[in-house]
Amino acid sequence: MPEKIESADKVGSVSAHRYEQIVAELRKIVEAQTRGQFAIGDYALEIEPMREQGPQDRGEELFTVKDSLFRLAEDIGLSYSAVNGARWVASRWPKHHRQARVSFTVHRILAGISNEEERFTAILTPPGGKARWTPDDASRRVGRQVERPITPQEKVSAIHTLARDEEVAAVVTGDLLRRPSVVAQVRQEDRISAAHVLVEDEQIAAVVTGDLLKRPTVVAQVRQEDRVRAVEELTRDDHIAATVTTGLLRRPDVAFRAMSDDTARHQVNYAQVERGRQAREDFERTSPVAPAVKRIDRSVEFLDLITACHAFVAASGRVVPGMRDRQLSDDEKVIIHENVARVRATLDWIETAVDTGKVYVDGELARLLQGE
Repeated sequence: MPEKIESADKVGSVSAHRYEQIVAELRKIVEAQTRGQFAIGDYALEIEPMREQGPQDRGEELFTVKDSLFRLAEDIGLSYSAVNGARWVASRWPKHHRQARVSFTVHRILAGISNEEERFTAILTPPGGKARWTPDDASRRVGRQVERPITPQEKVSAIHTLARDEEVAAVVTGDLLRRPSVVAQVRQEDRISAAHVLVEDEQIAAVVTGDLLKRPTVVAQVRQEDRVRAVEELTRDDHIAATVTTGLLRRPDVAFRAMSDDTARHQVNYAQVERGRQAREDFERTSPVAPAVKRIDRSVEFLDLITACHAFVAASGRVVPGMRDRQLSDDEKVIIHENVARVRATLDWIETAVDTGKVYVDGELARLLQGE
């Protein structure tokens, strides 16, 4: 059946005049029901008055009161909770403070006001200048949830009540998170808490973290200590660490700061010595002139020099082809040219030493070799 629409001259299926007649009749019935409910409460109070008891009397009092009221409820055909509730409401509203035009429901809700003077005053002053109290107005007065929420906070409370079941709450939350305008209004701390919960699964967390790390604006807001920790975790694999370190050491400022650390500088020096040893072993194993060199009565210096030349040639043959189509910055070109000049000077020095046996280094060459 289609829902009836109220208009200026009709309410539901009846005229406005007929509606007013119905309301007048029902108010009489409600007033009669209120008197009846208070009568039940008053008689229940007569049978079992409200008592002030200590903790030691509570168990016995509860048993005797419930037994009497349960018997009364059965004898008059009502539930124990209805009789006991009416008894409590009657105890909160002495007869001279009861209002005939206020429903028993409103009396019951306002009975929750603990202060008697405040309670008796409240029932005489409906909110907003209204002529009558409504159950929702009474619920608002005592801070209870209303049946027809109006304000945002009342709607939020209603949603919380409906979503007490975790499965329902999960579905509602998922639906709301699909609305960008809703997510945009969520407090930052609540977003963070929700994000932590949503990525508790490590696979999901890994995917999300990977996506976030691709966003420079996000990375830029990460605290420095967290960035350092993240880099350490991401470079636990030696192959990845080597690739990252190589790229970083190509940046002059980074290389300079790294070499300011004594431990780092020691490890680099050790790596260079170790690489030289490996290059020497590689030369002896792979070079076609290695057998002839072995037959020569050579000195350690001779072998080290041959190994250094071999290592330089091998490294250059590996690195230079990788620079194809790469455009270096002006600063990078300056650094390369300075190092090439040092290499040329070193080669000239080697040739002079080999041809003449003189290993003297003049001041200009010394400064060049030292990078000054």
